[in-house]
Amino acid sequence: MKHPSSREFFGYWNKKRGEARAPERSAFEPSAVRELLADIFVLAYDGEAGHPFRVAGTRVCALLGRDLKDQSFAGLFAPESRHEIEDIVTAVAEETLPAIAGITATGEDGTRAHFELLLLPFANRPHAPVSLTGLLVPFEDTAATLGDFTLTSWRYLHPPERLMPRALRKLAIARGFMVYEGLR
Repeated sequence: MKHPSSREFFGYWNKKRGEARAPERSAFEPSAVRELLADIFVLAYDGEAGHPFRVAGTRVCALLGRDLKDQSFAGLFAPESRHEIEDIVTAVAEETLPAIAGITATGEDGTRAHFELLLLPFANRPHAPVSLTGLLVPFEDTAATLGDFTLTSWRYLHPPERLMPRALRKLAIARGFMVYEGLR
């Protein structure tokens, strides 16, 4: 992590999770990260809706020139990066893997700005919507309204020693009535 805000938010998330793979969403106390709130957001894990924002900090909204509540997170990305960011969000939510990414955005005046994106999972609970949190921080000040995010780099942080295959993980957090064929 290059940005001090990313390191601070990751440190808080890491402290809250303790020995678990991810902390409960209810464990987060906004006052503990007061200085970072303008850059923090929460996403709903809903691929069909493009992982909409549940809440977004004031600086994140200002950079994009609009309120982001219920807007598609994946829709912020240029078409060539959209599939990749959707895959990263899926891994963060389903595999409980934090991720860090470098992003470049283009302003309405043609200028380019560079950001660091941190995506952190919350613990998945049965019968509760899956969500994740994140932080988007610029490396330089910009006054332009930005759009067309492109991924320049990304990696997962602290992958566990043993990954459970995604199909098995889905069964572990399955909601509602399920039928298992072939079991007697």
